[in-house]
Amino acid sequence: MKNCKSVDSNYYIEYFTLERNHWWFKARLNILRSQVSTFSLSPDAKILNIGIATGATSEMLEAFGKVKSSEYDKACFDFVKEKLPQLDIDNGSILELPYADNSYDLVCAFDVIEHVENDALAVSEMLRVCKPGGCVFVTVPAFEFLWSEHDEVNHHFRRYTKRQLKKLFKEKSEIKFSSYFNFLLFSPIAGFRILSRLLPKKFFRKKNEAGSDFSVYQPGFTQSLFYRIMLSENILLKRKIGLPFGVSIMIAAKKVAR
Repeated sequence: MKNCKSVDSNYYIEYFTLERNHWWFKARLNILRSQVSTFSLSPDAKILNIGIATGATSEMLEAFGKVKSSEYDKACFDFVKEKLPQLDIDNGSILELPYADNSYDLVCAFDVIEHVENDALAVSEMLRVCKPGGCVFVTVPAFEFLWSEHDEVNHHFRRYTKRQLKKLFKEKSEIKFSSYFNFLLFSPIAGFRILSRLLPKKFFRKKNEAGSDFSVYQPGFTQSLFYRIMLSENILLKRKIGLPFGVSIMIAAKKVAR
């Protein structure tokens, strides 16, 4: 569908392992789980998870209700359909969700709307299918000055500030919580991103290595350390104490009945 960017198809083979082992994915998943646990969902809540990549977030959300997953990229959809046949998944676009108005108690899109040229339409569609009083929960990458080859490999259109993200929601919903996260590791990540733009690629990556940050994944002590550092932010986030800056942003918005 027009105006959405897809990730290269072979990227998802690596992604399945990364989503379940890389420190960033693991810490983010636990932070997201803690946030969802505060939404007071009923056991039979209907949840829509959009842009599920290789399904780790949908598997997490299944603890909170009945989950419908949606994935735009056909190669990823086919991969997940085969790998995780238990998931209820559709192939479709966030710009034209094939669901009725006011259908879901919780609508999620984790690091998705930066892949969409018309992010305002994406947010409008999420709010359309969300029930009045329900919640839309979104994460995005932060700060354009952190733009790097990682964003290009992942076909991003933009990175956000918290103010820009809140502006997309505030006219049609009540913002319950928003915060930056991946705050404690912001300085080394920012330094790496900026230097990677200024210096030749050979200083940062092996020849023919993909430009994604995740392509430098190596299991070991560093992975465990970074995971614990990022996850420690959850002490504040789960208490709804916002962080002043970070590599990512989250927002939870309640759909207001009109």
